[in-house]
Amino acid sequence: MYVCSCFGITEKQVKEHADAGACTPRQIASACKAGTDCGGCVRAIQAMLGRGACPRRELLDNKRMPGAGAVTGTGSGPGTEPGIAPGTAPGIALPDAA
Repeated sequence: MYVCSCFGITEKQVKEHADAGACTPRQIASACKAGTDCGGCVRAIQAMLGRGACPRRELLDNKRMPGAGAVTGTGSGPGTEPGIAPGTAPGIALPDAA
């Protein structure tokens, strides 16, 4: 079934990118453009990715300095990307800084 009709991206393709290490909708977008046009599929991608174990997320969490606080943005809560307000479409996908 199609997840992103703008670019013809299927659930299978999203799962393949997730298995290859994409842990966030932004990383999926960098891999295949899904979510970068109308943004209607971003929530479906978030739901597919869930909040499961993610090696990159664990590395990022370990790099945070104690007492430095969390990354802030307009989005909040489970499954949201920092800096992307819930319900809005991201304009372009930027690669995550490692």
